[in-house]
Amino acid sequence: MSAEETSRPTNFIRNIVIDDLDSGKHSTVVTRFPPEPNGHLHIGHAKSICLNFGLAAEFGGGTHLRFDDTNPLKESEDFARAILADVSWLGFEWKELRHASDYFEQLYDYAVHLIRNGKAYVEELSAEQIREYRGTLTEPGRDSPWRDRPAEESLDLFDRMRAGEFEDGRYVLRARIDMSSPNINLRDPVIYRIRNAPHHRTGDAWHIYPMYDWAHGISDAIEGITHSLCTLEFEDHRPLYDWFLDNIPAPCHPQQIEFARGNLDYTVMSKRRLRQLVEEGHVNGWDDPRMPTLSGLRRRGYTPESIRAFWNEMGVSKSESIIDMGVLENALRNDLNVRAPRSMAVLDPVKVVLTNYPEGEEEWLEAPVHPQDESMGTRQVALSRKIWIERADFMEDPPRKYFRLKPGGEVRLRHAFIIRCDDVIKDADGTVRELHCTFDPESRSGLPGASRKVKGTIHWVSAAHGVRAEVRQYDRLFSVPNPLGDKSRDFLEFLNPDSLEVIPDAVVEPEVARGEPGDFYQFERTGYFVHDSEDSRPGSPVLNRAVTLRDTWARLRKAGG
Repeated sequence: MSAEETSRPTNFIRNIVIDDLDSGKHSTVVTRFPPEPNGHLHIGHAKSICLNFGLAAEFGGGTHLRFDDTNPLKESEDFARAILADVSWLGFEWKELRHASDYFEQLYDYAVHLIRNGKAYVEELSAEQIREYRGTLTEPGRDSPWRDRPAEESLDLFDRMRAGEFEDGRYVLRARIDMSSPNINLRDPVIYRIRNAPHHRTGDAWHIYPMYDWAHGISDAIEGITHSLCTLEFEDHRPLYDWFLDNIPAPCHPQQIEFARGNLDYTVMSKRRLRQLVEEGHVNGWDDPRMPTLSGLRRRGYTPESIRAFWNEMGVSKSESIIDMGVLENALRNDLNVRAPRSMAVLDPVKVVLTNYPEGEEEWLEAPVHPQDESMGTRQVALSRKIWIERADFMEDPPRKYFRLKPGGEVRLRHAFIIRCDDVIKDADGTVRELHCTFDPESRSGLPGASRKVKGTIHWVSAAHGVRAEVRQYDRLFSVPNPLGDKSRDFLEFLNPDSLEVIPDAVVEPEVARGEPGDFYQFERTGYFVHDSEDSRPGSPVLNRAVTLRDTWARLRKAGG
């Protein structure tokens, strides 16, 4: 192993790969990522993607993207295209694009091989009866009355199942292994079931479809996969994976290795429950920015670099855990902090009139695009007699140590000068309509008075130049860390009613309004925002808050809130 290899972060899977290469067991590394095209990928899948693609690339191998398309009732080409887009967006390239359906004929032939060798039979028990005969974790199963069906009879029925002679559920094909095995997965598992439904790739060619456990290992073997990396729920399935490959003339025998899934708090990572959220209208589609799907995270403003950095930091182990959402958010902050251009936006505007600023005049101030990166240059900030500030940056009767604007008080306008509040104009209901202020011309940058200190600095946008924008502020999708933890309650009861706040009349700087979908910014003092990929248009911006400047949830926990 080279010095470069030893300096990289390691884990038990990487060590296995290194040992296999050093011993000559394998001359290359071939991994696979096998999603089922029945929904969008989520942040947990990204862990597997980064592991499979990253590991193979590190050692000069390749990764197959293989769709596990064995259930025509739930799968579609739309989901397949979304998966391809997600993997590409994360920054990975597959060596080959494969489908389990590419191997339907071979999988069928291997099933015939089992039947002929007395290791599979056609079953007539119903699904409920099969469960009953299977036993429990503490009680052995019982042999099916069809377990000793003659091979020729099973071959005939299996062929007719394929031809579409029978209705769904009439028969299944089971492997003949051991009904008394302590591993319940080895108690004659079903390997084929009847599905009289068209497949999105093979059409009406098939009326029987393989189960995942049957298709998975054999597809690995056909493709010459060296290391088949799975999450921990498949650890008890590994003896079945090995049994199938040991009992057919497989071209090779890949090694299955299990690792812990990636779980986050305040969300759910079950594709079935994510589908429920979408289909029942609790969210606005698979790419809703509150969803943990990669399409949702992308739309919210997450970058592929931040997600890769997050999973690299979390590492790979066999210990299940739930990760604090704040860790993922910090990965995004760290990424955007070094490359997001700065701008100013006012989300809840109140007007300020600079009474001593000449009527009808304007000027353009120079401000850095990024305060820590001079190579990004400067930007022009428009200033006029009327400006917008945040309503929260003014208080008529403030508490002690309030350092923003108040009657008779002074603050500095970011990149501009110091202003003093002289008068407060209110509507009939007492709401502040506008503030009349004077500015200190000597407090401009570069003038003698620029060194005069005030304790507060606030952001603002020129009323004459600012553009109205819709801003969407997203929060946790659920109100509790583990929505599935209380089995006595429906997880939907824990949906956070405040997970989305729409601000229809925010004001942004002109260059922000000219942005394209996917462009992101740090709005000074506010957070990181991105143009919505679906709804934002130049001149009519819709901006999603990707993440706050600080972890507000951590502060709330510390304060006991």
